[in-house]
Amino acid sequence: MSVLTLARFQFAMTTIFHYFFVPLSIGLALVVAVMETLYVVKKKEIYKDMAKFWGHIFLLSFAVGVVTGIIQEFQFGMNWSAYSRFVGDIFGAPLAIEALLAFFLESTFIGLWSFGWTKFSKKLHLVFIWLVVIGSTLSAFWILLANSFMQHPVGYSFNSVTGRAELNDFLAVIKNPQLWLEFPHVIFAAFLTGAFVVAGLSAWKLFKKKDVEFFTRSLRVGLVLGGIAAILTVAVGDLQTKALIEEQPMKFAAAEGIYENTDDPASWSAVALFDTKEKETKFSVEIPYMLSILGNHSLSGSFKGMNQVNKELHEKYDSKFGKDMNYYVPTNVLFWSFRIMAGFGTALIALAILDLFLLKKGWLMKQRWLLWVTGVCTFVPFIANTSGWLITEMGRYPWTVYGVFTVADSVSPNVTANQMLFTNIVFFLLFASLGAVLVYLIRKEMNKGPYHEEQEIKENVALDPFSKEAF
Repeated sequence: MSVLTLARFQFAMTTIFHYFFVPLSIGLALVVAVMETLYVVKKKEIYKDMAKFWGHIFLLSFAVGVVTGIIQEFQFGMNWSAYSRFVGDIFGAPLAIEALLAFFLESTFIGLWSFGWTKFSKKLHLVFIWLVVIGSTLSAFWILLANSFMQHPVGYSFNSVTGRAELNDFLAVIKNPQLWLEFPHVIFAAFLTGAFVVAGLSAWKLFKKKDVEFFTRSLRVGLVLGGIAAILTVAVGDLQTKALIEEQPMKFAAAEGIYENTDDPASWSAVALFDTKEKETKFSVEIPYMLSILGNHSLSGSFKGMNQVNKELHEKYDSKFGKDMNYYVPTNVLFWSFRIMAGFGTALIALAILDLFLLKKGWLMKQRWLLWVTGVCTFVPFIANTSGWLITEMGRYPWTVYGVFTVADSVSPNVTANQMLFTNIVFFLLFASLGAVLVYLIRKEMNKGPYHEEQEIKENVALDPFSKEAF
């Protein structure tokens, strides 16, 4: 395989694995903050127990997320030095703010929150976890500001002497319309992830009838937060899809599996098979009017197909990138990723509503099949998040900075295929080990349950008749 192919594989691997833990830690921070807020407001110890228990899992995910983030930055510097040089002037300020302000804020108050349960007042301790939530959200904002520039470059000029993009309007980069669609979509998906992990793991414990009151309350908090976050994620995702029609029409056409321009009104392909070599659709199950409704919010409207978009991109960019440039994106990946992401998002909304209704009626514990399904849905947000990033990143092909800088020009010129293959293997083994350790630790925490520390104290007292607690 070529250096470029191996570099792209390594980028995909590090980004997907890193993105398992980033939304999980951001979402769990919010869930824990809400649980502690309930403790301070309602003054019930069980909410404090919930905040502490789920806080342990939050800390585990945060630690692994930091490690995987460092690995991702390392592979950026090693494999994508030409890209880093090109956008360095643009990304320097936002990434510095992210590291010095947002990550510093998040890390500092995680420490105070973890070790400050008995050292600070309830209200001050509550402030710490909310500052962690704010810090992690701000951290996501600055990272997504950089990604939004790659999707929709603004506020820069190209220096033909140095061959670099130079920042000339920082405010324009912050006001980038892509950012204000991408950031809420990603942050609500992160809240969704943390909430449904809590709901799913709680459902598993209820399925086994363990610590029923504790996990019933945890399930309720997870479902309420997860349901709200899922609705907001889908709503913002809809706005983002509408923007794609104008900004990145090839990505939209591939996600909908459209090779030829559609009729007016446009039907929507629920499932389809494609011949990507011949650039045509072989088979599809279509729902009349639905694409016009989804894309235009109207019963009328047509859309450009990939063949038409490819022709327009050649007319626009041939003088800059040459006539041999391939503007088609991986149709099968984008088409199915979009359906997995949108389908799971909609399913999670329905699941949250159904579970909460049955929980309020007191019927959920009798529906063991539904507890099992909710438990399985612990993994669904990770699949949906990965699908979303595949659409975002692969749909931008052939550019790293849309319309400006190509993937082929971004790869490091001094890295060999053997070096790239070696680091791919090392990274894969490292990620597999980290993932296995995290799953083991979370499973260990879940098996011990929320009250294992109190149980251990009682057992130690029983074994030691001269202990302080025995008198």
